[in-house]
Amino acid sequence: MFLALALIVLLALVFDYINGFHDTANAIATVVSTGVLSARNAIMMAAVLNFGGALLGTQVATTIAKGIADSQFVVPAVIVAALLAAIVWNLITWWFGIPSSSSHALVGGLSGAVVAQAGLGALHTTKLKEVATYLVVSPVVGFFIAMAIIILLLWICRRMAGHRVNVAFRKLQLVSAGAMAFTHGTNDAQKAMGIIALALITYGKLAAHGAKVDVPIWVKLACATAMGLGTMSGGWKIIRTMGTKIVKLRPIHGFAAETSAAIVLFTTAHLGIPVSTTHVISGAIMGVGASMNVSAVRWGVAGNILVAWVLTIPISALLAAAFLKLVAPLF
Repeated sequence: MFLALALIVLLALVFDYINGFHDTANAIATVVSTGVLSARNAIMMAAVLNFGGALLGTQVATTIAKGIADSQFVVPAVIVAALLAAIVWNLITWWFGIPSSSSHALVGGLSGAVVAQAGLGALHTTKLKEVATYLVVSPVVGFFIAMAIIILLLWICRRMAGHRVNVAFRKLQLVSAGAMAFTHGTNDAQKAMGIIALALITYGKLAAHGAKVDVPIWVKLACATAMGLGTMSGGWKIIRTMGTKIVKLRPIHGFAAETSAAIVLFTTAHLGIPVSTTHVISGAIMGVGASMNVSAVRWGVAGNILVAWVLTIPISALLAAAFLKLVAPLF
């Protein structure tokens, strides 16, 4: 039992670490592409704020631990299979520089493993529909909020000299990038916390009081550290895709995109909904680009990202079902 639990904790932290370098671009791509910060300084800032954000709240962790499926069916083999599926998909998309969702990968992996283990009836379909709705709606909301913010900012600054606007928003973008990094930690590190909490509940090492899960402090610190270290490693391929290949940004555009994404992520974290930070910031960047000129967005790149979004949940679910057949005999 101890070895199985230790394996789950280790895999959850590996997933958290990979999530960190896979999603580094979420927080820093725009601030690097606009030249406000060097990549090194941006990564260090994001790592510190990821760590701090990871310690704020446990609503998302509770959803992962209790909201996806009945705990009695989430046996250790199911958790291991789900984590392996999410890790493999994250590494594949990272290798090809495609911004995909760690949230989708984890939810898809957990759902696929549970269905393979106990059938569709073991899933909390109502909660899953809510999570799926937010996963789809959140980037759309980010798109339109970013579009509204950049139009408002451009109207406010319409009589200002271009160099003054750049100087002002180079400073403001430090704040928006910091908010984005903080909310990334708040949302994404809690997913690993939820998996570890789920394993502790399964082995009777943690009591779940009603609808709330009291995540131990050592779990919070371990996940926050893994996320921070992963962020420090950087995910350069995805940073290039997010920062320059979707649309060319100036500081005012980067500020609008990061601010709108941070608004969405703060809200969903408060509600305990595990959304994709990758999707939200991608939607916000596209919204900013579309407001300037529809042709400013490289829709071919955006289309590739969209394909990865659509494929992530079903592929992760299938991978998890396959991994379950491999690991089940070991438990």
